[in-house]
Amino acid sequence: MSGVVPGSSLNAARRARELARTAEERVDVLVVGLGATGAGAALDAASRGLGVAAIDAQDLAFGTSRWSSKLIHGGLRYMAKGQVGVAYESAVERGVLLTRTAPHLVRAHPYVLPLTPGVTGARAATVMTGYLLGDGLRRAAGTPRRLLPGPSALPAGRVRELAPVLRADGLRGGLLSWDGRVLDDARLVVAVARTAAAHGARILTRCRALELRPDGARVRDELTGEEFEIRARAVVNATGVWAGGLDPRVRLRPSRGTHLVLAPGALPGLRAGLHVPIPGESNRFALVLPQADGRVYVGLTDVAVDGPVPDVPEAPEEDVRTLLDVLNGVLEIEVPRKAVAGAYAGLRPLLAGGGHTGGHASGYGDGYTDGYGDGRGDPGAGGYGDGRGDPGAGGRTADLSRRHAVLSSGGLVTVVGGKLTTYRRMAQDAVDRAVAVRGLRAGPSRTAAIPLVGAGRPAAGTPRGLAERYGAEAAAVRPLVESCPEPVGLGLTRGDLLWSVRHEGALDAGDLLDRRTRIGLVAADRVRALEAAEGMFG
Repeated sequence: MSGVVPGSSLNAARRARELARTAEERVDVLVVGLGATGAGAALDAASRGLGVAAIDAQDLAFGTSRWSSKLIHGGLRYMAKGQVGVAYESAVERGVLLTRTAPHLVRAHPYVLPLTPGVTGARAATVMTGYLLGDGLRRAAGTPRRLLPGPSALPAGRVRELAPVLRADGLRGGLLSWDGRVLDDARLVVAVARTAAAHGARILTRCRALELRPDGARVRDELTGEEFEIRARAVVNATGVWAGGLDPRVRLRPSRGTHLVLAPGALPGLRAGLHVPIPGESNRFALVLPQADGRVYVGLTDVAVDGPVPDVPEAPEEDVRTLLDVLNGVLEIEVPRKAVAGAYAGLRPLLAGGGHTGGHASGYGDGYTDGYGDGRGDPGAGGYGDGRGDPGAGGRTADLSRRHAVLSSGGLVTVVGGKLTTYRRMAQDAVDRAVAVRGLRAGPSRTAAIPLVGAGRPAAGTPRGLAERYGAEAAAVRPLVESCPEPVGLGLTRGDLLWSVRHEGALDAGDLLDRRTRIGLVAADRVRALEAAEGMFG
């Protein structure tokens, strides 16, 4: 179909063909996990000319990658903690997404910090200093100001224009900053996976790794129940919060981040995102982010989680109430509980103190101590800490570093930690390690310069909604949308669902409603769209 990147279409027929080949042939690299980092590793390895199979027990972006704050940020919070290297890396990767790889999915967005009576003059000055330092990071990373404007102070009247829902009493003004946001985190992962497929990677969802070895894995096809072996010269474990289940040397300290989904109209007139200071915290803010469909996301909690890792975390009522309390503390009119149309929670795969119990660990310093090493050395069998130790049950996971780590032992490479913004660098580091420890013949990473599918200018006359969702592929999607225009929710049609089945690897209604679209974030919307989604597979 015109406008589709050759070789990028994922669907059930392609999965069946490539699954059969993978069970028979040895690949250079097996990637386990198809969140942002795993899909990124598949693209990185395939674009170096390596033979790649990438598997996931569920679907693309099934785990943490679809539960993010939708921020592609420059790491300002890490600057405040002295983690300059982490902050700079974040700024660089944000620039890569904005300028080269995904300008159709990642855009600059304004955020206002309202200067309420709870924000002292000294705190406001400190925050503005941080914003200016962040703008310096933007400049150092080479991101042009036309794509990411600088910070400024706003008078109270202008703040109320951008956010008329804010309480006027005591409002002194606001601080305006800009950062990146991804329009849909799950669709970013789908784009990465499809780009990997265009470079020859075999993207195989519903394939569960039962056991990993340095030379492959035992795998079960979750659609048929059949078990088989995948032979590989190198294996990359990119399963996030589930990494310890496949590599028992890894110790993680998951942190739950909960977001609310407010119904359209709950915060009327909101034109910018908001950073709302969390009472009692000096450097943490709740995020309020309006969506094009009228919904508003409010987040984010940071709570240590104990026990087994669920496939889909639940957002507890305590988190919902906490976020509403923070939000209502700055609003003119209280947002009631009934305005919360949905909620979601994601688990961040943070390294616990002593997070690796032997083998070789890439040292990526987090600014606290040399607990991760210096980026070159091996900390040895003494484990893999974050310089702060394990917060313990109920502790502050906010104090754990967001720096990623690449661990290897006997040829099995595990990549953990990090965040959505830096997925590409995490993937590059993981593949670099796999190439080195297994002696694979491959050149350096190319992914900083490879546009993802859809990057580029949409054809003239393309409807805005299609252009924003599909980028340069909008011209290919348009005939489907026009031939199947029945609405299914969020401004989408049966044609959009059909596109996801034919080209984006959706295998069932859950894939369509919960990851290719975000209709499923609100239960009532999901119920209304379910029949149409199921009809795609009838």
